[in-house]
Amino acid sequence: MRIRSFFIEAWRMAPFRVVPALITTAVLVGLLCVPTPEGLSDDGWRMLAIFLTTIVAIISKVMPIGVMALMALVIVALSKVTSDSSKAAVTDVLSSMSNPLIWLIVIAILISLGLKNTGLGRRLGMFFIAILGKRTIGIGYGLTLCELLLAPVTPSNTARGGGIMHPIMKSIATGFDSDPAKGSERKVGTYLALVNYHANPITSAMFLTATAPNPLVQSFVSKATDGAITLTWTTWALAMLVPGLAALFLMPLVIYLLAPPELKHTPDAVLMAKRELHEMGSLSTKEIIMLGTFVLLLLLWANVPAMVFGPSFNLDPTAVALLGLFILVITGTISWNDVLGEKSAWDTLIWFGALVMMAEQLNKLGVISWFSKLMENGIVSSGMPWEAAALVLVLVFTLSHYAFASTTAHISAMMLAFLTVGLALVPAPYQGLFVLMMVAASAIMMTLTHYATGTSPIIFGSGYVTMGHWWGVGLVMCLVELLIFAVVGGLWWKALGYW
Repeated sequence: MRIRSFFIEAWRMAPFRVVPALITTAVLVGLLCVPTPEGLSDDGWRMLAIFLTTIVAIISKVMPIGVMALMALVIVALSKVTSDSSKAAVTDVLSSMSNPLIWLIVIAILISLGLKNTGLGRRLGMFFIAILGKRTIGIGYGLTLCELLLAPVTPSNTARGGGIMHPIMKSIATGFDSDPAKGSERKVGTYLALVNYHANPITSAMFLTATAPNPLVQSFVSKATDGAITLTWTTWALAMLVPGLAALFLMPLVIYLLAPPELKHTPDAVLMAKRELHEMGSLSTKEIIMLGTFVLLLLLWANVPAMVFGPSFNLDPTAVALLGLFILVITGTISWNDVLGEKSAWDTLIWFGALVMMAEQLNKLGVISWFSKLMENGIVSSGMPWEAAALVLVLVFTLSHYAFASTTAHISAMMLAFLTVGLALVPAPYQGLFVLMMVAASAIMMTLTHYATGTSPIIFGSGYVTMGHWWGVGLVMCLVELLIFAVVGGLWWKALGYW
């Protein structure tokens, strides 16, 4: 009886969702029971089974993404699919934890604490609203500009859109008595919530350090092109600057048509923002240090010293991020306890490192090339021209995000294979155009659903937008932004000589 009670209590204590956990376990067992497909090694198939199971676990939210990543690390280490030696397998499992690109994201998340803790992020939002807030659409542009300004140094798009911008948006909507609880959400709140959200994917596409999966995209582009295309912080920002600005300019206008606010004129927003800025007073010492660090990081990430003084002053982006974090800690702008307590940064190190490791092992074990060849043969056998094939690849990659609740999981699962197939089919002179469209699509796909990325459930959960409205606007904005990047971006990339 005591044994039975023990197991019942243990079952109740289990911190996972039972049905998704059973489904995930069934997926792993089922895949491992399937004979190894022709063209794959046994280790390659087992690695693919572990990877797909991890993706299913993340999508179905069995447990937090970090725990699911830890599960993958344990299975890979114990199964020894990457090496015959247990010690070598553990070395493989932990190899990506030393990846400078992963640490760039982790450190930049820690740096972004300064924007929130010092109040500088909120001050910037109020500043733009004080300038542009006489009309509701002006407030939308104010939120968009603030999002753009924060994007280069807030690699957690969730922290930026949900943690910094959304509270600002909600305070403005509440100030106009636009509240879902009162049924007045369409007064200004629905429009501002949608602008708040849809600025986020666009800015995420514009900078290498604007969202966590971007370094993974960067590494996949380099692998798929054998290093022929390498996107540095500067080249990424330059490539995405013009189409990104065009998308940011049109986005509030398109949403104004799709979800028009009932209140068009909002002169009180200017007064509210000015009153709050007055209450904040002049810039505090911590805000000044944060602002100075912000400018310094942008200059160093853009390689301005190297442009002025020569290549010996060229600095790795991760080294720059370390410098920025050290400045903030040593000046007391953020405390060491803040650094230790920022769970999202250390969570990112685990789950992002695990997914990067598995993607690298899939590539080493020949799984990516095998899958790419299957896809390439399927497209070639269909007889479609390369232009249509490139379009299909970009659209399928983007719209398949309906099946994902994590951009990192989606990119890890599909991007390298799609890039490899596309580069095999697209003629060399046009490969730059295809690659940059795939890079843009990796962020634009976040527009689609209310679970597309960490920012979406925060804003959707505030109740200003219904699910049907969210999905409808999301699909329209996804297609509009892809078109903007294809046309405006295509012309800009042609001028830059990228294709």
